[in-house]
Amino acid sequence: MKNIFFQNKGPFKLSEILNTLNINDKKNFTDHQINDVKDLISAQNNDLTFFHSKKYEKIANDTKASFCVTTANLKHKLPNTCLPIIVKNVLVSIAQITSKFYPNSINDNFDNTVKNISETKFKDNVTFGKNVLVGENVSIGSNCFIGHNTIIEKNVIIGHSCSIGSNVIIRNTFIKNNVNILDSCVIGKHGFGFFPNKIKNLRYPHIGIVIIEDNCEVGCGSTIDRGSMSNTIIGKNSFLDNQIHIAHNVRIGENTIIAGQVGIAGSSIIGDNVKIGGQAGISGHLKIGSNVEIGGGSGVIKDIPDNSKVMGYPAKNIRDFLRKIK
Repeated sequence: MKNIFFQNKGPFKLSEILNTLNINDKKNFTDHQINDVKDLISAQNNDLTFFHSKKYEKIANDTKASFCVTTANLKHKLPNTCLPIIVKNVLVSIAQITSKFYPNSINDNFDNTVKNISETKFKDNVTFGKNVLVGENVSIGSNCFIGHNTIIEKNVIIGHSCSIGSNVIIRNTFIKNNVNILDSCVIGKHGFGFFPNKIKNLRYPHIGIVIIEDNCEVGCGSTIDRGSMSNTIIGKNSFLDNQIHIAHNVRIGENTIIAGQVGIAGSSIIGDNVKIGGQAGISGHLKIGSNVEIGGGSGVIKDIPDNSKVMGYPAKNIRDFLRKIK
């Protein structure tokens, strides 16, 4: 999928990428042109990707990327069509490369392009409250409502029959049709991605967006971070309660219901028809199957298969949990 909101400053020569990584030994590389940096799944010929954990070796084996930033221990998992670029720290290296391709994706300063909605083309086809601001590269469909003091920053697409509450901030987001965003939500801002350093922490670029599918609702005070290398996605007909945090790259399936104060850490995948009780926490890079029920207050630290009911910390089969507390 082409990045619709962040401008790609590439292509770059491979030699430029190697220089960025301070790799001086270039004898095994021809000076090839690299079009883009993408994740293992979406990368295509002449793209660069990264591979940092055995957890993704099956995906890595099928990648169509021409180049991959990885470690010496993982390089043999790549297909012959993908040339490894060996580094000590994959994530730091790919952050440096992504910053080169997408320099505007690192920081999230306020959008100084915004105008009062009454001064824009939307004044006649949107019902809006007081102090509503709209930035550049924004599209709003018909029959939409926007509450007081809301800011639709740059790079936002809103479909038809949507309701955006008061005191909401949205940027870098694609909202489809018949979606309700309740008061005080923040959607599409930079995720919590950085590498700790005693002198200055290195912030990770976020070039993904948030996609909210048809017929969804996001409760008051919720935060949905945009993706880093891929997108954060809320599937059709999914309802989120108040004060929920969805971190970068999370994918939530269709018809999923999430109660208040739930937190889902980065890059976890939630299946269809899932129910998550209030104050549950889900660790990052996990896969939660379809038709799963997670009890309130649970702590999920490993994958959960389809059709499971779990509760507790660490979350376990609900029968085992209830038997233990009797």
